[in-house]
Amino acid sequence: MDNIGQVIQSRRSVRTFDGRNPEPELLDKLQSFGKALMNPFGVEVDFELLDAVGHGLSSPVLSGETHYVCGRVKNVPDCQVAFGYSFEHFLLYAHSLGLGTVWIGGTMNRAAFEKAMELKAGELMPCISPLGYTSDKMSVREVLMRKGVKADERMSFEELFFDGSFDKPLSRESAGTLAMPLELVRLGPSAVNRQPWRVVIKDGAAHFYLKRGKGFGHGEKLDMQMIDMGIALCHFELGAEEAGLKSVFFREEPAIFSEGMEYIASYSFAL
Repeated sequence: MDNIGQVIQSRRSVRTFDGRNPEPELLDKLQSFGKALMNPFGVEVDFELLDAVGHGLSSPVLSGETHYVCGRVKNVPDCQVAFGYSFEHFLLYAHSLGLGTVWIGGTMNRAAFEKAMELKAGELMPCISPLGYTSDKMSVREVLMRKGVKADERMSFEELFFDGSFDKPLSRESAGTLAMPLELVRLGPSAVNRQPWRVVIKDGAAHFYLKRGKGFGHGEKLDMQMIDMGIALCHFELGAEEAGLKSVFFREEPAIFSEGMEYIASYSFAL
């Protein structure tokens, strides 16, 4: 997938579709892409494309959708952050093909989707997304939803990224080559737009932390903010690759005072 920066910057959550079916060749491309997807946690994520009418699937926040992509993952350690990484990579590819998508984790008949996927014991289906062509005009419902979560707003660069410790905000200017991949993290979608990711740059590495929002607990069956962290890691790794950085994923919590922060993972980087 080329021009990942442009893909991420141009993508938005789409809830109003024009009713056209994606062409079979596009669905074939998506199926092949999903089968080849990997994530740095080594947790397999399976993708299934479902016809909405054929399976009787819908969501009260959508209109005009004809197809869905659903993700399946075994309930193993790191499965939710791995799911976030892989599912976001898939949705970015769908956007690059001209299709609209949106993360949906709650506003659906979950039982119906799990039945259509024939979900087995020990498996999770954390989220789904419609796949279709964006309508020329948003529904009133979509406009109100976007206003409600301030969908077009993001925290500032300095609120999310730090230089050496959480006491020292990182500016775009001092970020250097990391400015672009970090900006792509900043632009990432998240549950009700909470943007829970925080990144500390220290000793040649980017250390990712989760700052949990109120109402988002740890250890729940569906941990949306851990999924959000997978999205952040995906954006950073893809952005770093496009910026010409050699990034290496690792997990070793650094000696950084981090009250209220949950360490997730790190990337070392080199030009």
